[in-house]
Amino acid sequence: MRIAVIGLGLIGGSIALAARERLGAETAGWDLDPSALAAAGARGAVDVQSRSIAQAVDRADAAFVAAPVGALPELVAEVLRHASGGCVVTDVGSTKRLVVAAQDDQRFVGGHPLAGAETAGIEHARPDLFDGATWYLTPTATTSGILYERLHRLLTSLGARPVAIDAGDHDAILAVVSHLPHVLANVLVEEAATALGSGGERLPATGPSFRDATRVAGANTQVWTDIYLSNRDALSAAIDATIDRLGRVRDALTAGEAAAIATWNDEAAAARRRLAADQLAVGDLHELRVSVPNRPGVVAQIALELGRAGVNIADLALYPAPDMSEGVVAVWLAGSDTAARAELIIGELGLQVFRP
Repeated sequence: MRIAVIGLGLIGGSIALAARERLGAETAGWDLDPSALAAAGARGAVDVQSRSIAQAVDRADAAFVAAPVGALPELVAEVLRHASGGCVVTDVGSTKRLVVAAQDDQRFVGGHPLAGAETAGIEHARPDLFDGATWYLTPTATTSGILYERLHRLLTSLGARPVAIDAGDHDAILAVVSHLPHVLANVLVEEAATALGSGGERLPATGPSFRDATRVAGANTQVWTDIYLSNRDALSAAIDATIDRLGRVRDALTAGEAAAIATWNDEAAAARRRLAADQLAVGDLHELRVSVPNRPGVVAQIALELGRAGVNIADLALYPAPDMSEGVVAVWLAGSDTAARAELIIGELGLQVFRP
């Protein structure tokens, strides 16, 4: 199998590495930046450092276009012009309607892997990046069934879980769960910076809620400007809905309506549990938080003891104190009985356990 990768950053480089390692595929790469192409060759991500897109897709069975959203329609069209009739072409953009609408070719299937990190570049690429990751595919009525099946099998072989979704539905969902959080993170850090500037004093030490909520603030400007604009109608609708919800909370606070605030908070907690259970696909989830000292191996100790007892951790998060002297380990477990067992096991380690 020959795989072409157009754009050799984190995602494109990881696709190339995974294709070589897990499929034994020959990989041909092209990047607008010659240094990125050379780095991909040095890392062993690509067998062929192509001088052009036409050379990269020559004889390819599949071609991945991994570029900023704004460049995708033009790049995908060029790949399709040079690809053979039996080559399936896909992209990895986080918005889908524009690139899908721009193509009328049975060989193209829009794609979006839910994988990545704050880091970027071929130097951070790794072949296991897509293990267990949802990889959205947006086939249309004209998509070749044979080529779609080939892409589906290929992605599964890379470790991903392909899921078909309508391009419009994809963008509406991602506007809420991905793009809106970036907007809100930017707003929160701006608000904090304004408070710092107006008082002329240092902000007090922030807790994990502020750090978690602002982790993605100020993400790559080139990438995210394209994303915001390409999905601006769905994102604007999500922002409007958020403003409306915030207005209702503000009104309840102004009126001192304790019952309304309590109901709002309880409903949010229930919604979070439901969303977490759906995302992790392990049923009813229960969260435990463990206060831990900052000592080597404490997280591994918790995980190992639970593993020995047959208790599976569905998800885990770490919240260190600002001075790194201590912290909290949050674990999510399926089922109330399992959570109760885990609470006893962790307690026997001499650690304080509480339920949020």
